Amino acid sequence: MHTWYWRNWQGLPYLTCSILERWEHGFFTQQFWPRSPQVITQVLQPEASVYRLKQVHGNTVLTPQEIDSLLSTDDQDLALADGLISEQPLQAVWVASADCTPVLIGDVKSGQVAALHAGWRGTAKKIVPLAIARLQSQGSKLDDLRIAMGPAIAGEVYQVSIDVAAEIGASIIPDDDEQKIITALHQLPNSPLLEDPNAGKVRLDVRRVNTLQLENMGISGEQIAIAPYCTFQTPEHFFSYRREKEKKVQWSGIVSSKKNH
Repeated sequence: MHTWYWRNWQGLPYLTCSILERWEHGFFTQQFWPRSPQVITQVLQPEASVYRLKQVHGNTVLTPQEIDSLLSTDDQDLALADGLISEQPLQAVWVASADCTPVLIGDVKSGQVAALHAGWRGTAKKIVPLAIARLQSQGSKLDDLRIAMGPAIAGEVYQVSIDVAAEIGASIIPDDDEQKIITALHQLPNSPLLEDPNAGKVRLDVRRVNTLQLENMGISGEQIAIAPYCTFQTPEHFFSYRREKEKKVQWSGIVSSKKNH
């Protein structure tokens, strides 16, 4: 089993996971708000270059090089995307979340890393499998990947419409028939769907859907760790958009390391 650890920086708590112990990383709490990734990178690795995005709930995954070339042609401060993949050592990649799932990935052979923002829309669009396909195109092997999903809203409190559940469900059960998708999801072992008292609604475990997408790719459960924290139910540590309706976030980041020869 993978262990999650509370760490402390100047009295402020953040989480790390044993599955990513080779890399400087953290799932930071609301106590770090409103510090920027530039500042929080100092906690992990002061020498790292820092990359972040303007997140748009899509499935675009960029590399630092792509960000640099995009920003040199645009007037924007930040590239629009929801995932980052390192190319060199000492690149810190960051995502922000408030109920959506922050996903940090490391490759034990190459030392490269990824940070992804997987809300329900990004999950429906398979952002995590797409990012892993990009890592594979950079030479990663599936067996070498280690994946941690940070604090996010838990299935038991995340009410969605049947439409939304079917849209996400189609990412693991390819079918056009909404009702068939919902029925098939309910029948899965450890189903990502839970009953909801309201008609036309269900409860949805987005991290479970991401896990099923990964398992469909051939990644084993031992390569995946899921934080035992729900943003909605842990107000002392995490912002929750559902709970507060405020545009505040917590940051999750990881720093690429040198190759392990």
